[in-house]
Amino acid sequence: MDINVRRRSQVQVIQLRGPLRMGPAVDALQQTLQEALDTGDMQIVMNLSEVPMVDSSGIGLLVRFLALIKKKGGNIKLAQPSQFAVRTLRLVGVLNLFETFDNDDAAVDSFA
Repeated sequence: MDINVRRRSQVQVIQLRGPLRMGPAVDALQQTLQEALDTGDMQIVMNLSEVPMVDSSGIGLLVRFLALIKKKGGNIKLAQPSQFAVRTLRLVGVLNLFETFDNDDAAVDSFA
């Protein structure tokens, strides 16, 4: 799992590359999201265009941090989720929890 974090105005854009599954990938994303919380970054866009696979631990992590950040007045929005990611999130019934966008710009602009 490759994680690239960049800032666009007040929004953290997190680009993921590789499968999001139990082990080092989920651990690395958890650390990245926790660091965002610790520094007060509550507006996050997760670009999932290069995530070919998400397992239950990856989904659990996304949902858990979405709940934590929403309690603090923020949000996690998904940009360009891969077809597999969309299917998986829909299958387990959590896709409707996330706003999804066709690209990073639209997701970032939606925070304004």
